[in-house]
Amino acid sequence: MVDAMQIDALLPQTQCTRCGYPDCRAYADAIAAGEAEINQCPPGGQEGVARLAALTGRPALPLNPAHGEEGPRQLAVIDETWCIGCTLCLQACPVDSILGANKRMHTVIESLCTGCELCIPVCPVDCISLVPAHADADTMPTGWQAWSAEQAREARVRFHAHKARQARSQAENEARLQAKAEAKLANLAEASKLTDPAELDRKRAVIEAALARARARRGDGSKGP
Repeated sequence: MVDAMQIDALLPQTQCTRCGYPDCRAYADAIAAGEAEINQCPPGGQEGVARLAALTGRPALPLNPAHGEEGPRQLAVIDETWCIGCTLCLQACPVDSILGANKRMHTVIESLCTGCELCIPVCPVDCISLVPAHADADTMPTGWQAWSAEQAREARVRFHAHKARQARSQAENEARLQAKAEAKLANLAEASKLTDPAELDRKRAVIEAALARARARRGDGSKGP
C-alpha cells in the first residue's frame, strides 16, 4: 500500500490549494485514503498524473478541469509604487517568498515564488499581478518541465518552516493574552470600573471561562488563579 509520504514526494509543493485541499500533504493524505483522484494538481500537469499513476497503480486520467488547467509557471510581482505595507501577502505566502515589513514596501523573491496565487486575493490595493516565469512565449514549459524536483523540495522545507512560524506566533500571542487575563482576574476589582459585587462576579466568571478555554487549547492543565 502506498503511503502519503510517497505521494507527497511526487507533488510539486506549490501549496496552491487548487486541488481542493489546504496544502500538498493534505492532498497526498486524501489520495492515500482513497478520497481524492490523482488528477487534481494543475501545477504538476499531466506528467504529475503519470507519476502518481505509476506509484499508485491507478489509471492516468486527464487533468480534471474543475481544478484548473496545466500551464506555464507564473510568478507574483508587486507593484511597489502601490504597495501600502499591510503584510497580508506575507502571511498568505505559503513559502515565505515575499519580503517586507509593516508599512514598508514588499517585494517577491522570484526564485522562491511557487506561483500559487494566494497572495493576490488578500491584497487590499490590488498591487500584485502574475507574470510568466519564462520570457520566451513560444517555448514556455509547463508542469514538471517548468518546476524541478529540487525546487519542490525547497518549497516543502519553506512551507513547513512557514507553518511552524505561524503556529509559534499564534502560541506566543495566546500566551500573552492569557497572562494579561490572569493578571486582570487576580486584581479584578482594581482593574475593572465595575463596583457592583454581582457584576464583578459575572465578569470574573466570563474571564475564568475564557481562560479555561485557552488552557484547553494549549493543553495546559494548570488551574491558574
